[in-house]
Amino acid sequence: MRVAVAGTCGLALLIAREINDETSHQLVILSRTQQSALISQGYQCQVVDYDDPQSLRHALMGIDTVISTVTGEPQLRLIEAAVQCRVRRFAPAEFEGQPGLRGQNPVLDRGKTAALSLLKYYQGHIQYTVFVCGILYERFSVNGMLSQHMGAGTGYANEGDYIANPRNMTAVAPTFDAAQNLACVCLTSAYDVAQFVVRALNMPVWELEMSMYGERMTINDLVVLIRSCRNRQWVRIDHQDAPNLQHQMNLAQAAGNGARYRKLAQLVATAQGRFDFAVPGYLNILNPDIETTTFEEWFLDNWASIP
Repeated sequence: MRVAVAGTCGLALLIAREINDETSHQLVILSRTQQSALISQGYQCQVVDYDDPQSLRHALMGIDTVISTVTGEPQLRLIEAAVQCRVRRFAPAEFEGQPGLRGQNPVLDRGKTAALSLLKYYQGHIQYTVFVCGILYERFSVNGMLSQHMGAGTGYANEGDYIANPRNMTAVAPTFDAAQNLACVCLTSAYDVAQFVVRALNMPVWELEMSMYGERMTINDLVVLIRSCRNRQWVRIDHQDAPNLQHQMNLAQAAGNGARYRKLAQLVATAQGRFDFAVPGYLNILNPDIETTTFEEWFLDNWASIP
């Protein structure tokens, strides 16, 4: 089949590489700009203008499946063009927690609910799924997600923006939910996400949501593991519950501190279970031969050169 990957972020390129190396599917990468480096590596790339429906329709002619990593208005236009070109399947840019737990916060949404609503409207014409993977390991990368070419539009992609700053050994841990139960989170490496997504291409039918994860653990166990991997004590660790984090987020909003508000919104969502799903990952069960990377293994490798 012909598969289009929309976007050139780190996750998009991992998915593209997995399609190219592990399948016989024909791949085209959709990009806003000319991608000479990718073309020199043998990838087929198509420059698209998300403000021009004709440009999108031209790029999607003959495409069976679209995997999107673009958000907002560009993704809505991409969906419209996909329907008009009779694309069979579309995976929107989700790759996080379950959409039903996202709530109404626009900082967390970033136009994703609108994309799902549009796909639901067209569900008689196009099949779609949401790939649910929890938190990407890359949130904890040296120099942040941005160093992995991910999360540029989120506002919380720098080193230490989410839960822990392993370099300075400080943390704000959303340890408890509103009922004082230990909060849990599912985490997956971007590489493993790419493997599961590409395996799903061969599935005859897509479920509306398909989950995967590398590990599931409590936030408390996560910060203990980071401390162990760094072999250093925390300089400061602030264990918080959902109501207190919500209060801090409201204060940040009232003060007009957008950067702090965005970071706290992610912590509130974590404490509320936004990135947790207790049942085994659907795609893990279907693909038992995929040996996912553990968080400890990934973290030790990523931080190996940092004293």
